[in-house]
Amino acid sequence: MTKVRLKRAYEPAGSGDGQRVLVDRLWPRGVSKDEAKIDAWLKDVAPSTALRKWFGHKPARWSEFRRRYGEELKANPAMDSLRQIIAKGPTTLIYGAKDTQHNQAVVLAEHLQP
Repeated sequence: MTKVRLKRAYEPAGSGDGQRVLVDRLWPRGVSKDEAKIDAWLKDVAPSTALRKWFGHKPARWSEFRRRYGEELKANPAMDSLRQIIAKGPTTLIYGAKDTQHNQAVVLAEHLQP
């Protein structure tokens, strides 16, 4: 499987990004569709609304968030769509969170590792 990269929606698109897949349930604030250069928006691979609100991007909740989101991903049929995109070549998971180490894209990337 192709290695996935992670990038904030607020960073400019790069030539090495390959397929740019937004993995947030909500569109990033202040980013236009043209600026984002998103190839696919997979809202359904994002954490459930309840889990996202509970986590609130609080690093103290990171370990439990990873566990809970991992459980959601195991039963999430949208992961098949994401795997199909990744199988086609280089892919960058795009997310809006400010924290580059504690966000759903990090957990998603971990789950996509062979």
